[in-house]
Amino acid sequence: MNLAASTAASTTRWHDRELSSEERADALIAEMTLPEKLAQLVGVWVGASDEGGDVAPHQHDMEEPPALDELLPSGLGQLTRPFGTAPVDPALGALSLARSQQRIAAANRFGIPALAHEECLAGFAAWGATAYPVPLSWGATFDPDLIRRMAEAIGRDMRAVGVHQGLAPVLDVVRDARWGRVEETIGEDPYLVGTVATAYVRGLEAAGIVATLKHFAGYSASRAGRNLAPVGMGIRERADVILPPFEMAVREGRPRSVMHAYTDTDGVPSAADEALLTGLLRDTWGFEGTVVADYFGIAFLKLLHGVAGDWAEAAALALAAGVDVELPTVKTFGEPLLRAVEDGTVPEALVDRALRRVLVQKAQLGLLDREWDAVPAVLAGRPLDDPQALRGSVDLDRPENRALAREIAERAVVLLRNDGTLPLRDPLRIALIGPNADTPTSVLGCYAFPVHVGSLHPEVPLGIELPTLSQALAAEFPGSEILTAAGASVDGPDTSGFAEALETARRADVVILALGDRAGLFGRGTSGEGCDVETLQLPGVQQQLLDALLDTGRPVVPVLLAGRPYALGRGATEAAALVQTFFPGEAGTEAIAAVLSGRTNPSGRLPVGIPARPAVQPSTYLAARLAGRSEVSSTDPTPAFGFGHGLGYTTFDWTDLEVERAAAPTDGELGLAFTLRNSGARGGSETVQLYLHDPVASVVQPVQRLIGYRRITLDAGERARIRVRVPADLASFTGRDGRRIVEPGELELRVAASSTDVRLTATVRLDGPVRTLDHTRRLHAEFSST
Repeated sequence: MNLAASTAASTTRWHDRELSSEERADALIAEMTLPEKLAQLVGVWVGASDEGGDVAPHQHDMEEPPALDELLPSGLGQLTRPFGTAPVDPALGALSLARSQQRIAAANRFGIPALAHEECLAGFAAWGATAYPVPLSWGATFDPDLIRRMAEAIGRDMRAVGVHQGLAPVLDVVRDARWGRVEETIGEDPYLVGTVATAYVRGLEAAGIVATLKHFAGYSASRAGRNLAPVGMGIRERADVILPPFEMAVREGRPRSVMHAYTDTDGVPSAADEALLTGLLRDTWGFEGTVVADYFGIAFLKLLHGVAGDWAEAAALALAAGVDVELPTVKTFGEPLLRAVEDGTVPEALVDRALRRVLVQKAQLGLLDREWDAVPAVLAGRPLDDPQALRGSVDLDRPENRALAREIAERAVVLLRNDGTLPLRDPLRIALIGPNADTPTSVLGCYAFPVHVGSLHPEVPLGIELPTLSQALAAEFPGSEILTAAGASVDGPDTSGFAEALETARRADVVILALGDRAGLFGRGTSGEGCDVETLQLPGVQQQLLDALLDTGRPVVPVLLAGRPYALGRGATEAAALVQTFFPGEAGTEAIAAVLSGRTNPSGRLPVGIPARPAVQPSTYLAARLAGRSEVSSTDPTPAFGFGHGLGYTTFDWTDLEVERAAAPTDGELGLAFTLRNSGARGGSETVQLYLHDPVASVVQPVQRLIGYRRITLDAGERARIRVRVPADLASFTGRDGRRIVEPGELELRVAASSTDVRLTATVRLDGPVRTLDHTRRLHAEFSST
């Protein structure tokens, strides 16, 4: 069976690989009709066939599925989620996609296939693919290189089955933890988000997958933490908190796509914001890739934002702003835009501008090559005439993937509190209690395939191994008796299980209490897209269960498997130990068990603070003085555990601070050094965090902000001399006139174990004139160690 694309016999300029991608795109545009041009600017939402046949249009709430036979003669820009729409065997999904690509290429006169995209927020969102920890866990590792390795592994699996683009990473900075999509973010600090997300972009792009930055920009800053709600923020919050991660990723990660946000900021929807999508992103930052619509986002200009009177007007606004591709399916960029161009309402030059970006990308991916072949790597050289013989032959959850998932999960476990109870020393009886004690999917976020799609197909197996915490503890503590009781559900009001849970606890030497969330979509979970909450109280009656168990007098160790931080009430001060994880993925329970036993020395750090009280929101560490505790307000936002906090099973001494460069010009560099020594009895990792405090500035500044960090691993008794070079650029902020500036004056460089645990402070000074910076400024402090 030959699945190679059908193309014209003669070689044309746009086939010529000796030409640049831009030249090839221009040559092709010159030959295309208007309907053919528009066809490249839209996607169609499809699902691969589990029998290996063609993909089929997906039925969804927003729109009737289009008829492919009517669309394909003009061509097709993208295929939306062929693997991520319904459970499909990976080999048969790859075959289905290949056959569909052959059909698409054969139907249009240029032989151009579609670009296939998938979700990959915490792994390739396909049946049977590895479910890695969610992005909030990536942030907890403070280890960008590890996340780059994960992204490259995800990208390799996607590319091998014929996918070209991944809709990740999320660069939204947490501003209100009540927002349901906190689990999809990397944390509450823009520098942490930027460095980790940039590493993810590098990994995905290195594997040949187009990385997509989302959601540009401000989605996470919605009022009251509500999904898809208006955003109320000023220019400085946007410039100094929301935009820096995107800027860093564009400059250093070189992603080839950006997705606009659903939200509006001060009345301007992102999908219609030319100053954002063209002025800043392209003209200032130099981004050259495609801007794709968040699903149905262009239609929302009419339906939700009310800035367009009809579909054509919505299309015109988005196209003029800089949106190049309508996803997930054709709507406004189809017939409405065609009519608007034909009647002169929309200049065809705007269509050509978007089309050129799309075709350049297709040329880069090899989709315009005369030799392009629809057969993906996993099917190359294999007989394709018997689809059923392929079933089960493609493994998207190989042992090396699972080992990497476990490594990330282990580094992301945060030990919040410990009175010496941990590590456990072979207790005779362990009571494992709680709603997440025996639930396989308690380790997964809402974009993991078994939750995102698999929950709609309960008759289909999960596709991957998900050991429960009960199973993981039994394997980790073979000499201990594991006594289990649920006690309560994740979010139900029923307390009838408390009696059994309390009796189970009294029979045990230690209580492991598995609390947290159930991921879901649009209200079907306690965490996830559309699962926003009014307070950060543990869902259901979990806090009552925790309090009742504390009253037994047994040592209680709550283990959180959650998508957001929760206030833990008495647990924050009375629990024997506290272990926090954020949906740690398919190997998450094994990682937790290894931390509980001490086989793994915990080294995770909080990417978001843990609140002391459930109703004090929004609150992040990145706040001005007025946001702190005061005598003129009856509410106290002080966290129970601050950003960057985390304990281990060893201790570190921070000594011998030396300010090597105490003064520098406003275009210069400051420097300091100190000694870090592992003063404990076992090897471990410490995360050195560098914060900047600006006591006097021309506009209000946060009390402190993270400007650098480095994980340092030392054996017991080992020491390292750490040197840090700090460019004056890192003291910059957005001034009163909207320009980024560095001001002269005194600063503090705080060397810290967390935002609430400063170990060493260096007072330094910048001298000279106020300096204006642009997007080429330096973004990182330089760490070295001897």
